Amino acid sequence: MRRAVSRAMAVFVTRRISAEGLRVLAEAGGCRVQQWDSEEPVPRAQLLAGVSGKQGLLCLLSDRIDREVLDAAGPSLKVISTMSVGFDHLALDEIKKRGIRVGYTPDVLTDATAELSVALLLATCRRLPEAVEQVKNGGWTTWKPLWMCGYGLSDSTVGIIGLGRIGQAVARRLKPFGVKNFLYTGSRPKPESAAEFQAEFVPLTRLAEESDFVVVTCALTPDTQGMCNKDFFSRMKKTSVFINTSRGAVVNQEDLYDALVSGQIAAAGLDVTTPEPLPTDHPLLSLKNCVILPHVGSATYATRTTMSVLAADNLLAGLRGERMPHELLL
Repeated sequence: MRRAVSRAMAVFVTRRISAEGLRVLAEAGGCRVQQWDSEEPVPRAQLLAGVSGKQGLLCLLSDRIDREVLDAAGPSLKVISTMSVGFDHLALDEIKKRGIRVGYTPDVLTDATAELSVALLLATCRRLPEAVEQVKNGGWTTWKPLWMCGYGLSDSTVGIIGLGRIGQAVARRLKPFGVKNFLYTGSRPKPESAAEFQAEFVPLTRLAEESDFVVVTCALTPDTQGMCNKDFFSRMKKTSVFINTSRGAVVNQEDLYDALVSGQIAAAGLDVTTPEPLPTDHPLLSLKNCVILPHVGSATYATRTTMSVLAADNLLAGLRGERMPHELLL
C-alpha cells in the first residue's frame, strides 16, 4: 500500500499517461496533480508555467528539462521523474547542482524494446515493408527466383553496440535464429553478460568489419554521439544490415544516407532519428532500403502502463524523502 505524502505537494505531469499511473498520483493523499492532458508534447510556454512552484515533475524523454525549466520551477522543485530509461534530455549537471533527485524507468521496457529491435531487424533484412508495398501496388506478378531476396540470420555474425540490458535481451532472442557469432563493443568488456552468448568483446572498427548485422542499443553519451559515421559505415560489408533502437544522435544520418545510396551497406532500420519526428521530406524516407519507425520500442500496452506506474512511484518516493524504486544517482 502506498503511503500518503507527509504534506501537500504539487506536481506537474507533462503529458497524458496511462490511467493506472495517474491513479497512483491521485490516490496519494496530499499530492495535487496538474497535467498537460494531451497526446502531444506540452508547448514550451505551458511547460515553464506548469512547473512553476511545483515540488515534483513527471516528464517524458521529449521534454527538454534545462536550466530555463529549472529556473521557472524555482527552489521548490525537489524531484524529477522521467518516464524513460534514457536521460539525455535532462540537464544533469544543473539538476545535481540544485540538489534535485531524479527517478527513471529502466528494466521495465527491456523486453518490449528487444522484441521491437528483432522485429525491425527481420523487417529490414527480409525487405518486408517493400514486399507489402509490392502486393498493394501490383508489383507481385508471379513467383520469381531472385525477386525480393534479402539476408537471413542463420550462420551470421551479429555485432551489438552496447551489451547492456537491452543488448543482452536482443542477443538472447537472436540466438535461436542460428546466429553463428556474437560480437560486442562498449566502454568495457562484460565477460559475465557475454558468456551466455559466447560474445567476443572487440573494438568498434572490427565489429563494423566482421558483422553481417549491427544492432545499436547503447546509451547516448558524449563518447557515443555520432559514432556511427562515414568511417564506421565504410568498414561494413556491402551485404550488412544496420539497426538502431537506441538514440538517433548515435548515428550521423547524412553518412548513413550516403552509405545506403552508394550500396556501401545493404539496408538500415531505425526506430530513433534526429530530429523526432523526422520531417516527411527527409532523404532517408525516400529510400526503399531504409525502414524507419516512429520510436515505438517500448510501445506495448503493458510496458507503457508499467512505465507510468514506476514513474509515479519514483516521484512519490522522492517527495516523501524515501528511497526511489529506480533513482539515477548523480
